[in-house]
Amino acid sequence: MKKLLNTLYVTSEGAVLRKDRQNVVVEIDGVERGRAPAHLLGQIVCFAQVTVSPPLMAFCAEGGISIAFLSMSGRFLARVEGPQSGNVLLRRAQHRRTEDPALALSVAQGVVAAKAANQRGVIRRALRDYGATMAAGARDTLDTTERRLSDAARLALSSPDLDSLRGQEGEAANAYFTAFPHLLRNPDFTFSGRNRRPPRDPVNAVLSLLYALLAQDCRAACEAQGLDPQMGFLHRDRPGRMSLALDLMEEFRAPLADRLCLSLFNRRQLGPRDFDAQDTGAVLLTDQGRDTLLKAWQERKRMPLRHPFFDETAPFGLFPHLQAQLLARHLRGELDGYPAWIWR
Repeated sequence: MKKLLNTLYVTSEGAVLRKDRQNVVVEIDGVERGRAPAHLLGQIVCFAQVTVSPPLMAFCAEGGISIAFLSMSGRFLARVEGPQSGNVLLRRAQHRRTEDPALALSVAQGVVAAKAANQRGVIRRALRDYGATMAAGARDTLDTTERRLSDAARLALSSPDLDSLRGQEGEAANAYFTAFPHLLRNPDFTFSGRNRRPPRDPVNAVLSLLYALLAQDCRAACEAQGLDPQMGFLHRDRPGRMSLALDLMEEFRAPLADRLCLSLFNRRQLGPRDFDAQDTGAVLLTDQGRDTLLKAWQERKRMPLRHPFFDETAPFGLFPHLQAQLLARHLRGELDGYPAWIWR
């Protein structure tokens, strides 16, 4: 089983990262604020104005440690990484499958079915834990959404083509986010629908940042298995889009990112003071709020779960790597189909 490596998040404006022997050192205003042994790191994620020394970049590239640069809102800016590994035959097989819509359909069907089923799982957890205390209208809405998502998961497996499948995925997402406000139990916050670029309310600010972090983890998982993160099955090709990483993250949006978002608000780990409304209409996390989110994100990734296909317990953060491994085995012909992950 692959070891779950740590991610170093650098959120301080003006921080400087440098190499000291086999360690990554963080300095602010010339003063060392922390260091991490490089052999424990899988990636470094930098927010806003962070400087990385050329020797450290070279060291990370040689050691397989990726460096990602994100805006303060979590929008992906750039990524520094070393030479691509992986079997060229695997990538050729991936390219052949993704270029032919008929061949790509079976993988995409599994991804969409798992996404809808995992969204249904979030709804079911809420009904199980809090249904008795909910208003009748909210409970009825969640019951209806749970059935719609069950239908969506079933219909996805029989979609005749990718366009129909994408339409079903969009309808399921619309139903899910229409019900999402009923999952919030913190009266200080509301949610009126998904918006981004920029996010215009605190809930969307948290979702956008969590999705950006999850996308980086899924890209790293694809690359670790020798897959091309740009060539997807469900998401259309677009310059600069890591379509396969976005495909992979669909299975994890609800149980990993959405559940954590709800926990942060419902447990009052995040409050109004953790958000800053900009003149442009954007709502961003403050430094303190972002630190709270990143700590909770790392804790959630360390949570142990049993993977049904491997029948082993692993940290949740390793599951994208396990799914990328299964996809690679399917493309090599070792598995008849891609077993998408469904949260139990």
